[in-house]
Amino acid sequence: MKATKKFLMAAALTAGLAATSCAPSPGGEGDAAGAAGGAESINVGIVYSKTGPLAAYGEAYYEGLQAGIDYATEGTGEVNGTKLNLTYHDDGGDPDKAVTVAKDLIGQDYKILAGTVVSGIALKLSEQAEQNKVLYISGPAATDAIQGINDYTFRSGRQSLQDVATAGSFVDDLNGKKIVVFAQDNAFGQGNLAAVEAVLGAQGATVEKVLVPEDATEFTPFARQLIDAKPDLVFVAWAGATSGSMWEALDQQGAFDAAPIVTGLGDAATFGAYGAASDKISFLNHYFPGASGNEVEKEMIAAVEEAGAKPDLFTPDGFVAGQMIVRAVEEGGNDVDAMVTALEGYTFEGPKGETTVRASDHALVQDMYQAKLVEQGGSWAPELVDVVPAEEVAPPEAQ
Repeated sequence: MKATKKFLMAAALTAGLAATSCAPSPGGEGDAAGAAGGAESINVGIVYSKTGPLAAYGEAYYEGLQAGIDYATEGTGEVNGTKLNLTYHDDGGDPDKAVTVAKDLIGQDYKILAGTVVSGIALKLSEQAEQNKVLYISGPAATDAIQGINDYTFRSGRQSLQDVATAGSFVDDLNGKKIVVFAQDNAFGQGNLAAVEAVLGAQGATVEKVLVPEDATEFTPFARQLIDAKPDLVFVAWAGATSGSMWEALDQQGAFDAAPIVTGLGDAATFGAYGAASDKISFLNHYFPGASGNEVEKEMIAAVEEAGAKPDLFTPDGFVAGQMIVRAVEEGGNDVDAMVTALEGYTFEGPKGETTVRASDHALVQDMYQAKLVEQGGSWAPELVDVVPAEEVAPPEAQ
């Protein structure tokens, strides 16, 4: 399977569309050297960011994975009598380090690798999976470039094209509408622009851009440029320390009166980053605790909280990885090709509701959310506006 160019254009999105900087790392636990697998066990290598700039995301993934394995094995840690020996390895956000770890695990006859929140690492590990014919289940890394990249690569989270499609759901009919992408003029912003053009442009929208120099500190002229464009929808892609100043400028210049402004809602650490604009922004969202309300989500939340942690943006990605690992071993045993067959077309109830691994290109088709921030006791908390059905935001199939 190979991805088309329009998917690769969107691959510059790394950890999602949340327009804020990463949360501080709470640290992680559970790293262990793996015992050699025998007839009664199978080794699973989890490569994730315990440290590095996305460590908070890695911690949420890790906690979700523990809960997911426990849920899918009914607390036994075994599948059909086979013990799952999960070992945990820190990639530190470094692709080279991740590849070194992966090669070492493959050399120890690991048949399953999973994890990473970093898109560049996911791409490197997918190469290792294809070269060595091992199963790889990527984590929160949102890059579209791994969709359909090879037979051995899957994902347990959403991808950027689903984020962008969710943004488009804030307009009833995109045909003939003008969408302005307001973003930093860097790889992150340009990747978002490419994704909006590929997804929403294909639905009949006219896509324009206001790209702001990355070193800009005064945003009033760009806010005026945005308003003068007379958009029907504004899509903001922003990251880093200037986020607060940018949102303040949009608010002060009246940009929220011009059109709905949509951006990605990140993890809990970012909820206070939007200042006075907090309750004016329309948020697309992958997940926040309570968004689904189904029984699987309730069990996930209870398990994570019992472990002394709090569920967050990427907790479901870990939980679903656990479900997929168990499915692969349950149906495929120690045969990687049989594991692949078992996952292709797999439909199951996940913490976000009915979830499907699309057989043709391994996209993970799942519900997405519209959300808003509301003030609660002097802080901000997410509230569900609407569930966007999985089929409405499913990425176009890779060719």
